[in-house]
Amino acid sequence: MKKNDVSDLAEQIIKGLPTDEFQVCSAYLCGKPNADQPHSIAENRHYFDLPSKSLSGLRIKALWKLYQFCKQEQFDVIIANRFKTVSMLLMLNKWLKVPLCIGISHVLNEYHRAYRQLQVKCLADQRWHFVGVSAAVRECLIDYQAGFTSQNTHAIPNAIDIRKSEASQLDKPAALAALGLPSGKRIIGAIGQLFARKGHRFLIAALAEIKDEFPDAHIGIIGRGEEEAALKQQIVTLGLQDRVHLLGFRQDALQYVRAFDIWAMPSLKEGMPLALMEGISGHLPVIASDIPEMRDVILGAGGIAVAPKDVSGLAKALREYLALPAAELAEKGVYACNYLLSHHDIETYRLAYKSLIAGNKY
Repeated sequence: MKKNDVSDLAEQIIKGLPTDEFQVCSAYLCGKPNADQPHSIAENRHYFDLPSKSLSGLRIKALWKLYQFCKQEQFDVIIANRFKTVSMLLMLNKWLKVPLCIGISHVLNEYHRAYRQLQVKCLADQRWHFVGVSAAVRECLIDYQAGFTSQNTHAIPNAIDIRKSEASQLDKPAALAALGLPSGKRIIGAIGQLFARKGHRFLIAALAEIKDEFPDAHIGIIGRGEEEAALKQQIVTLGLQDRVHLLGFRQDALQYVRAFDIWAMPSLKEGMPLALMEGISGHLPVIASDIPEMRDVILGAGGIAVAPKDVSGLAKALREYLALPAAELAEKGVYACNYLLSHHDIETYRLAYKSLIAGNKY
């Protein structure tokens, strides 16, 4: 559970299910929050607290515990996130016979393995519906021709609680001070673990290409991870010690986004583009990788989509934004946020799940 639930989509679904109509139980196969950590807002909560290794292989123990729990609770509807949970329930529901099961797929190619497709084809009956978190994910599922159909597979685009996100953000001076970033500079911001797939090295290389043209341009990256040492070495090699700031892990990192002037996501691979939306909620124009999971949001928000690993393309995009007057750059950020409000509104998201449940009477 996140302390700030603006992009915790399981919790957002629960918020769309009124307590006078639904009694909701949140169940978690792995992990359990400490006393000082947030819990689900669901009326009932259950933590199996299983070790992650129990979800690999035959999963006999996990299947038995899940079966016992569902049998006891006699659910009318189960919403399952990601393949492993969906896979377990596909098997168990042949005995449980829960009237409505909804399996959510968060990434493209989640079912690319043949045995995953075969499982859906053999086990998904009229009780099952599936949700792709974007139109691209939905089409990918249907194209498998493996039990996902245009009737039982739906697109419910990801969303965040934009107004709550905005309210949680520090103003620019406070955010700059909290992060120790210089004022009066153009800050290109990114939040994400320092993993190779996040593509931070390409963003840093792009700044090196334009550093003399734009001496006030800086990069600030919130996050930590296995690539930190390599990124530090790259920064030294390119002579960017005073221009690239690795800011480490920050609790509730979303509160700092207004320290930035441009939001960058040079990822090689992403699942849900929620981090992209979180940055845009700070009224920031966006530059991000042109990958299917993010393309619609980037272009809809008026941002610049760049091919993954394309350093020259990133440099060109940065040059375009950095050349703009501050007021014009800010206008682009407002446009981007307004797009989110129009196309990824959290109330629309909540209503879509409620309607899917109500439209499939159990």
